[in-house]
Amino acid sequence: MVPERDRGFTLIEMLVALTVFAIAALALLQMEGASIARTADLDGRLLREVVAQNMAAEILTDPSPPPVGDANGTIRNAGRQFAWSRRVALQADYGVLAISLSVREVTPGRESQAVTFDFTRLRGA
Repeated sequence: MVPERDRGFTLIEMLVALTVFAIAALALLQMEGASIARTADLDGRLLREVVAQNMAAEILTDPSPPPVGDANGTIRNAGRQFAWSRRVALQADYGVLAISLSVREVTPGRESQAVTFDFTRLRGA
C-alpha cells in the first residue's frame, strides 16, 4: 500500500493551482496590451515633437523673422499629416518675438492632442 503523502495532488489542489496560473496569465496579457498601447502613444508623441522641433528650427534659422500674428497650415512627415498653428507676438520691451508653435496629427484614424513649443527670436533688422 502507498503511504498517504506519496499519492500526489488532489483534484481540488490541481484546480486551485490552475486558477492561480490562469489569473497570472490574464494579468500578463493585460499588461502586454497596455504596454503596446503606450508604445503607440509614445511613437505618435515623438513624431509630433520632431515635426514641431523641425519647424522651430526653420523659424529660428530663417534670415527673416516670421510676421507678427497668427498662421496655420498642414505639413506631411513620415507619411502622416500634421496640422500646425503659429502665433507670433512682438515683445517691445526686449526687442524679440515671442513665438508659440502647436503641432497635432490629423492623419485619419490617428488624430491626437497638440504638442506646443514656446520660444523667442530676435526681431531682426
